[in-house]
Amino acid sequence: MGGSRHADPTSPRKHVDREAATLVCHARRLKQRGWRGLVWLSGAPAQARQQALALWQAADWQAPLWVGGAQQSAVAASLPSRKARTRLGAEHQLVILDASGHEGLDPDALGALAGTVSAGGLLVLVTPSSWGCQPDPNYARFADYPWPWEHLSAHYLTRMARLLGASTEVVRWPVGGALRLPTLAKRPSAPESCEDTDCLTADQALAVSALVKLKRRRPLVVTADRGRGKSAALGIACARLLQQSDGGEWLLTAPRLSAVESVFSRVAALCPALQRHGPAEVSLANGSRLRFLPPDVLTEQIEQGALGGSGSTLLVDEAAAIPASLLARWLAAFPRIAFATTVHGYEGSGRGFALRFRDVLDRQAPQWRELTLQTPIRWSVGDPLESLIQRLLLLNAPLPNALPSQDELPHSIVLSQAQLAAQDARLEKLFGLLVQSHYRTTPSDLRQLLDGPGTSLRMMLSSDGADPQAVLVTREEGGFDAALAEQVARGERRPQGHLLAQSLAAHCGSREALTARWRRVARIATHPQRRREGLGRQLLEEDIDSATQQGVSLYGATFGAEASLLRFWRALGFVPVRLGMTREAATGEYAVMVARALNPEGHAVLDTLRSGFAASLPSLLAFELAALPASVVALLLAALPAQPLGTAERQAIHDVAYARRDPALARPALQALAREASRQPLGEAQQAHQQLAAWAYQNQPLAKAQNDAVQRLRDVARQVIAACALFPSEPER
Repeated sequence: MGGSRHADPTSPRKHVDREAATLVCHARRLKQRGWRGLVWLSGAPAQARQQALALWQAADWQAPLWVGGAQQSAVAASLPSRKARTRLGAEHQLVILDASGHEGLDPDALGALAGTVSAGGLLVLVTPSSWGCQPDPNYARFADYPWPWEHLSAHYLTRMARLLGASTEVVRWPVGGALRLPTLAKRPSAPESCEDTDCLTADQALAVSALVKLKRRRPLVVTADRGRGKSAALGIACARLLQQSDGGEWLLTAPRLSAVESVFSRVAALCPALQRHGPAEVSLANGSRLRFLPPDVLTEQIEQGALGGSGSTLLVDEAAAIPASLLARWLAAFPRIAFATTVHGYEGSGRGFALRFRDVLDRQAPQWRELTLQTPIRWSVGDPLESLIQRLLLLNAPLPNALPSQDELPHSIVLSQAQLAAQDARLEKLFGLLVQSHYRTTPSDLRQLLDGPGTSLRMMLSSDGADPQAVLVTREEGGFDAALAEQVARGERRPQGHLLAQSLAAHCGSREALTARWRRVARIATHPQRRREGLGRQLLEEDIDSATQQGVSLYGATFGAEASLLRFWRALGFVPVRLGMTREAATGEYAVMVARALNPEGHAVLDTLRSGFAASLPSLLAFELAALPASVVALLLAALPAQPLGTAERQAIHDVAYARRDPALARPALQALAREASRQPLGEAQQAHQQLAAWAYQNQPLAKAQNDAVQRLRDVARQVIAACALFPSEPER
């Protein structure tokens, strides 16, 4: 069915209607194969929308959806592209994504909407004639101050237009031009039949069976591409567990409630007598219930002892979008647990999840099991839209080869955004490396990489120069004038971007943090097979040297407060300057900001920030950060300015450890001990030190019974004292 149809100049409306009818016939042929297609409609925006409207009106489409600016929409109701995620789990036979107006193209919307198109459906991308030659209005989302979005590069759009133009799977429908249809391959073979009437594929049925029969200390990991029925499998399993139970509770978590709406929908379809208790909880008359908790709430309740323990079960959906450190905590808390994740997509990377989390599973639950859903449900094998979207958005970017150097580590190279955009193979490998190393990578991150203002890229290559082994992405921040810095610190202005500098100004009151020049680490990734070789450290040190030569005053980073990460940055000379006071909803972790001074101006700013952080940390730990992990608290104490123990403090510590003084009345002295010990090599006393810090600063009891808690505290104090050789003459007791 390939070829062209030329316009009749005497009847443009009839011509458009005929071509729309032709596209309807094309959709029917796709339906016969269980496939979907992409239509690229380009031209003057007003005429392009009229063509799209003709297609909209040419058939009785199932749940058609128009996405774009409401004021420019050709239909009465349209969805802004920023709300595309709200359609996850829905199915549409026709989706028109209007990128020709004031919204431009939202890459995340494109990725999300593609997954909602049902078999026999069309995704229509509407673009202006010159699309790909310059930035579109959606670039305003990441045009950091003072860059106007119109002045940014457009490498991302240029690449996308080039790939669409070269693809043999795209329907091209230019305004006033010829409609070009791709030649469709033969119909794929029918999928294997499934005996389970609730399931649509054999591998989905296998996953449901494994979820229902989840065993103690044998975690289950379910991975799948989009459209394989992963969330539906969770829903079917939950429905059966609820029906078979007599008063049990199952907990469900995901980065956000919208990610599991399809799970609840499937449960509702299979349990007619279901009772709803709001959007996040359902129950049956037998007393069984399914409850959703966001990651931050779930973690907090685990730490309080309200959740977890014998007999409890947790199901985690979109696990790739949740840090491995948090998953490890849940793994330890729940004897029965399952993790489901998408292999690649707009929520995160399952490949990265597998690589990061596999070691944790091997250590904590060596009998864990993995299942992969391979058969598509919403469409058939060989679907043209799926493969096209993957190429456009690099959702399945390959992990590069790991080729260790035989000699010393090579020097890094700096690659411009234009150079990277011109090297497709290297771009795919580099993005694949970034995806597997970060818990959440979205399609818009690729655009930021190629066109983000103030973005720099440094990498280390394999010995043959072909494959990235480690990559560092940084952004320039700060350099504000004094008047603007004052307005930001007072909360009167909020220029776009400059995450670290603005946060320190707004929350710490530091005007100087905005007037100074910063370089912030946006991403750093090392090939999983080449970790612990010093590649990341060398990348950072070489970039810090370069930043110093360029007159940058401060080098910084922000990340989830996790002990191993904090230890890495502390080893490089970075000091903490700010802690977030609430958990990130998606990660369950507190954000920490660290900085390193590069010149006298930077040292002056850092000294002020460090002093403010040291002054506020004790009260934050006592109240807002009382749930911060003890391992992190111990590392933060080590970053505080040294304060040698005074005579009175030493006496109070001695009286608590070796006499009968009430520890609560000597808390300041025990805090001082925890601070002093944080700078000492503690060896086997490291855990004791963490327990001491948690009690002294966060009032975390070391045992339930009061007498036991006091005795335990005396024991850990003695261990810390011995490790520090604080009272070397004190006899063993």
